[in-house]
Amino acid sequence: MLIDMDDELVVDKDDPALKSPFIVEILRQMRAIDSYGIWDQVGAHEIIDPFIMTKERKRAVPIIGDPDEELMARIKAWYNALSASIEARTGLMAVPIVNITHEGFGRALIAVGKLIVSDKTLRDVHRFGFKSLEAMESEANKIIDKAAALVEAHRDVAKL
Repeated sequence: MLIDMDDELVVDKDDPALKSPFIVEILRQMRAIDSYGIWDQVGAHEIIDPFIMTKERKRAVPIIGDPDEELMARIKAWYNALSASIEARTGLMAVPIVNITHEGFGRALIAVGKLIVSDKTLRDVHRFGFKSLEAMESEANKIIDKAAALVEAHRDVAKL
């Protein structure tokens, strides 16, 4: 879903959550995929804003719809940021594997060595987003904590 920049932004430019480690990482991932430098002059709150799906925004998304390239980029940035955070926490390389059909269904895995530390079935990806930055960070922290615990419990498999 393309968020029209004429619409009101839901993330305030002074939101303290923009400075949290995971949000900083996802912003880094989003800027990394900007090969033309379009986001160089854009604030962090404007880049992260499309990740927030308010009830009004969800209602505006058609029930049936194919995910667009911007949405796919956000999903990939989300899993790349999770992987980078898991890698930073465990010291072992984490790799995201995302497979989504043109209809918006699929699966996302994060592997550390031969160990799968995160496995998510994806449905309705055209409605991908979070209620707030705090909800986004909370979800990320749960996934990262669980993945780090799996790596520590099975470090021998994670090192393969």
